[in-house]
Amino acid sequence: MDAEAMVKEAERWKQVPTQHVCVESADRQIRTIRPEHVVRSVYKATGCTDNPNHHVIYLEHVVVRITITHPRRGDLSINLTSPSGTKSQLLANRLFDHSMEGFKNWEFMTTHCWGEKAAGDWVLEIYDSPSQLRSQKVPGKLKEWSLVLYGTSVHPYSSLRSDKPRSTDMLTPTEEEFTEEYNGPCDSECNENGCEGPGPHHCINCLHYFLKFKNNTRMCVSECPSGFFRDDRKRCKKCSSLCETCVGSRSDQCTTCRTGFHLNEGSNTYSNICRRCPENCKKCTTSNVCTECKPGMSLQGNKCQMTCDPGTYYNGHRRNCEPCHRACATCAGTGIEACTKCADGYFLEEWRCVLTCSTGYYLSEQTSDSGQVQRSCKKCDHSCYECLGPGERNCSSCVSGYNLETGACVVSTICKDGD
Repeated sequence: MDAEAMVKEAERWKQVPTQHVCVESADRQIRTIRPEHVVRSVYKATGCTDNPNHHVIYLEHVVVRITITHPRRGDLSINLTSPSGTKSQLLANRLFDHSMEGFKNWEFMTTHCWGEKAAGDWVLEIYDSPSQLRSQKVPGKLKEWSLVLYGTSVHPYSSLRSDKPRSTDMLTPTEEEFTEEYNGPCDSECNENGCEGPGPHHCINCLHYFLKFKNNTRMCVSECPSGFFRDDRKRCKKCSSLCETCVGSRSDQCTTCRTGFHLNEGSNTYSNICRRCPENCKKCTTSNVCTECKPGMSLQGNKCQMTCDPGTYYNGHRRNCEPCHRACATCAGTGIEACTKCADGYFLEEWRCVLTCSTGYYLSEQTSDSGQVQRSCKKCDHSCYECLGPGERNCSSCVSGYNLETGACVVSTICKDGD
């Protein structure tokens, strides 16, 4: 069977009309069932023509409710013939059914009457063929039987005429069932088998991969989108919900993770599971390293912390923002050495803000791209004790053993008198 052709045909299938259920009146005339004889009962069905909500003209299936008493019900066989002449066997002889209970309002069903007319003469036949000697004093009896008709009030094949034989109708579609063949260009993702329309969803077969949607439609694509992987049958299959990319559908087959998750750091390369990032991280590389924070948080090193106002920092233990040292305009923690930018009147020296540069440092001025002058304390050349600027010729005093000569510290060559 061609499964693809079935799926495409299913897109054009029409649903049958609303099902109606018609319960016909019961025939309560008692009839004796004699051995080696046939009991025949005829019932003229109307299909509930007087009730539009239950009116059945065309049949889907039929249920027969029967009440019979019999000394050995396995000897019975039951047939039903429809008004159209279709004969259905409802019950066959059963050699090992020795029950003496008969059938009390039992239901038997047939599906052989699909599409036939419900109204007309229905014939019930019961045949008793004893498999062993039985007492003739206790014959079987048909006490009651009725029909329950399931079907529709309009023809299930709306485009077909019911007065034709069914086999002819099925082979003769009407004009509206013909579709004009497409002869235009195909999408570039269609292979040499062609297409039924211009789009990538009209391809008969795909050149690269095909992506299937929930409504059973599919589209040809050059690459599987994010969250899907390609299998060996050129299909784009969905990854596990935590994977951004993957090599299989299981949760341990991720290659990258969606936002808010990271690939586990284990050494086992055959178990690539996505783990959730720390609470305040939007993106992370491991369970301890955030690379992007959620709104209201800021990245401090590799941690995401609450965004605090200028002049304050986030105290992780107390979980609130606290003021920086007075020398800091911004800071990463408590104390003068945690400044990241100095307050007005202070200069950044190494990792702390100072009012004046320490011995061995000089005041440096740099102009940023925006035109702002940034001042900080820079370390003097190693040959200087104090200096006025960078390099070895900006010294203003020297360490012991050196003399200052035109801004440079040189080794002293003055000899002292010996003892």
